[in-house]
Amino acid sequence: MSEEEKNTTSRRDAIRTMFQGAGYVALGGLMWGGYLEESKGAELALRPPGAISEDKFIKACIKCGVCVEVCPYDTLKLATPAEDLVVGTPYFKPRDIPCYMCTDIPCVPVCPTGALDIKSLSIIKEEKSILDINKSKMGLAVVNKETCIAFWGVQCDACYRACPLMDEAISIEYEKNERTGKHAFLKPVVHADVCTGCGLCEHACVTDVPAIKTLPIAIAMGEVGAHYIKGWDKDDEQRLNNSEDVEDNGDSESAIDYLNDADDLFND
Repeated sequence: MSEEEKNTTSRRDAIRTMFQGAGYVALGGLMWGGYLEESKGAELALRPPGAISEDKFIKACIKCGVCVEVCPYDTLKLATPAEDLVVGTPYFKPRDIPCYMCTDIPCVPVCPTGALDIKSLSIIKEEKSILDINKSKMGLAVVNKETCIAFWGVQCDACYRACPLMDEAISIEYEKNERTGKHAFLKPVVHADVCTGCGLCEHACVTDVPAIKTLPIAIAMGEVGAHYIKGWDKDDEQRLNNSEDVEDNGDSESAIDYLNDADDLFND
């Protein structure tokens, strides 16, 4: 092979290598973008105490990992590409390690950006601002009545006993077992206004797949919609006077006609 042919081959190899490298970079970018796009859509992440709303949290969190480092129970983890979360953001899985409700909440004061809002966990006591872990709203425990053995009549109060706010966040509802006439159901009831979402109940659940799960509040509670009004709640009823808060969600006349027609149908 002549020197000129060798130079031509070398140039071809260089060009081929360059395009291969560009292809790998593009592919990597697409894969990484895919991870981020998928993770942004994940709604089941449980964040540390004091976390602001999820959409704001992923923008405010700089993925420094300081909150993870100071957690004394190794509860918090940093998301990797294997999880459907924004990579580098802190989260926890209650079934593995729940939040043990540290009274000094070490993970929150160290946050440099406010992604973990210390004010949301602060109360005034004796004219001093102190932290109160019980104000946390990391999530909400939800009981699956189909798989919770307490609803089968099997005596179990594991979640109730594990709750750090026993008789407040979780209480036991006693109900007579009509089938036997001798026994009682001891059914766990979660109170959404008190539950902190620590996940200690889920961690303690005795079933193979926990019958009580800790979910983000937005998922557990859903959203009713501003156009629905609690007629028995005076504060909520005042929203009727604010047209910006309450939207018309249909033809009220049609609804009234429907109800009247239904009355006529039953009367016939």
